[in-house]
Amino acid sequence: MRLPETRDLFARKLQFPAARTEVLETVGDTELSPPDGESTTIRAVIERSDVETFDSADDLYDTLMMLVGAQFIGRRYYDDRGGMPGDEENEVSF
Repeated sequence: MRLPETRDLFARKLQFPAARTEVLETVGDTELSPPDGESTTIRAVIERSDVETFDSADDLYDTLMMLVGAQFIGRRYYDDRGGMPGDEENEVSF
C-alpha cells in the first residue's frame, strides 16, 4: 500500500479514538511500499512511537508520516524552484 492511501484505510477500519493495541491488531500487518527502497509494515513504524491513543485518522496518519524512514521521502533535497544546495555559482538574483 502506498503511504497516502493509509489515511483512508484508518478511517475505514478503525473507530477513533483508537488505542495503539487496536491499531496494531487491525492494520499493523499492512505493508507499506515506498517509492524507493524496502517495504515495511504499519506495525514496524508505529512501534517506534510512544503514543498510546490516536484521536483521529488524521492523528494516526500524521504520526505515521513523522516516523517513516527516508525511503518514503522520494527525491531527497529536490527543489523545483531552482538548483540543488551548493549550486550558488549559478544562482540568479533579481
